[in-house]
Amino acid sequence: MRILYSLLLLAAVLSGGLTVAQERNTNVPPGLDEYIGQVMKTFDVPGMSVAIVKDGKVVMARGFGVRKAGMEEPVDSHTLFAIASNSKAFTATALALLVEKGKVKWDNPIIDYIPWFRLSNPYVTSEITVRDILVHHSGLGLGEGDLLLWPTTDYTSKEIAMHLRYLPLRTSFRSTFAYDNVLYLVAGQLIKSVSGQSWEDYVTRNIFDRIGMTGSIADIARLPEEKNFAAPHAIIDGELMVARLHVDKVTDPLGGICSDAADMAKWMIVQLDSGRAENGARLFPAAETAQLWNMVSPIPVSKAPEYLSPLQQNFLGYGLGFFLTDYRGYKMVNHTGGLTGYVSKVTMIPALKLGVAVLTNQESTYAFNAVTYRILDYYMHAPRFNWLEAFGISKAKSDSADSALESETNLSHDSTSHPSLPLGRYAGTYNDPWYGDVTISMEDGHLVMRFTHSARLVADLVHWQYDTFIARWRDRQLRADAFVTFDLNPDGSIDRVKMKAVSPATDFSYDFQDLDLRPVAAPK
Repeated sequence: MRILYSLLLLAAVLSGGLTVAQERNTNVPPGLDEYIGQVMKTFDVPGMSVAIVKDGKVVMARGFGVRKAGMEEPVDSHTLFAIASNSKAFTATALALLVEKGKVKWDNPIIDYIPWFRLSNPYVTSEITVRDILVHHSGLGLGEGDLLLWPTTDYTSKEIAMHLRYLPLRTSFRSTFAYDNVLYLVAGQLIKSVSGQSWEDYVTRNIFDRIGMTGSIADIARLPEEKNFAAPHAIIDGELMVARLHVDKVTDPLGGICSDAADMAKWMIVQLDSGRAENGARLFPAAETAQLWNMVSPIPVSKAPEYLSPLQQNFLGYGLGFFLTDYRGYKMVNHTGGLTGYVSKVTMIPALKLGVAVLTNQESTYAFNAVTYRILDYYMHAPRFNWLEAFGISKAKSDSADSALESETNLSHDSTSHPSLPLGRYAGTYNDPWYGDVTISMEDGHLVMRFTHSARLVADLVHWQYDTFIARWRDRQLRADAFVTFDLNPDGSIDRVKMKAVSPATDFSYDFQDLDLRPVAAPK
């Protein structure tokens, strides 16, 4: 999930009490500890873990700040963070191992391995390959189908994969990059089918165990059982709060790994040394690195703003579990991850054998970028650039743009309008072919919406204008209030219900706009 950022900082950082764990290394960029402290204070990040590898060696694996706001337990090099979509590279690597063993071929159709798999287009179903499900060009829209996964679900992984046959494709096959999560869940099903092991067991035994990632876990549901993990934090209703842990394992193949600085350093060394670990073990042959880091889906390059001018790209695209671009003349292999209360970034510069991982327990992408580019610039001997100031400007402009859009929405509000029907006429069961049933009922004089497969999606419907209401989710940590619009037939009956997020800052994984809810006829 892409998550959003903001305000406040815990007392330990405000008072300058930045906790640093693990011994110093003379190869670390000078002043980095103090700089990270400034970044954390500026962007209200309670805890951060940073790993740097260079030329096959660990330069730094260190924790900063605290695991939980208001508490004293420090982040150290073994503190676990959810790395979210950085898990996708592990899924791609797991498939590379199966390719190397001859159990899978990159360009074979998915239905060769899981014959029950279907997408809405029969041609795409027959042609989509193992490689295709990793590179976000299937024709699905951005985040389409994510409501099957988040915020919680009672569907099994296989049930979710089987529901993809009802998702309409938004573009033609292999024509357009649109980031998705659901096809990585399919990749997890493929790994299970071919290996005979769950995705979690396969990744643990064939990746973690072989390269010594002894602290990492592949099942996010186990995170609350760990003694040393960073609590998630988010800005909720203007305050920095400890957020609810996401512990639904159906998301593991696309975002369920929890790791630490020490283990992420080992992971980057393997990737940068063509599959060879620091302990000498070879995870995969060099040829598979070329597969993982080969651009398959090109992405249009946009103009970088002047205040972020060093980030102007010449190319951008997606390989197998990694984004590929350039920075200061070097090829850059990277990915980010976002889950409620956590964001992270892993960046590698192959030509320099340089890797940087930044894990945080807050939702500020500005923070992990400010740290990452400061470190990259040091090893590239680049001109000094004030990344802290630049990303501060970026945040201010983004916040201002979101506020302007929200104000524009409020100005269009006709507070004198009324619903066309008595409230009770809007109540009923509505069905979307891919999601399932959503119910609307009258309770205590107002309408209440419930998503039957997502226990946390319960909302009070507040009239907005005409036949549009706002779903205000009772779980305010969701930060995803949505417009609910009823389209009427000429006889006054309800034809369909459409939804879309109220705020432009809403995470794209709340893909309410993809729902096409139709009334379910009452049984006769």
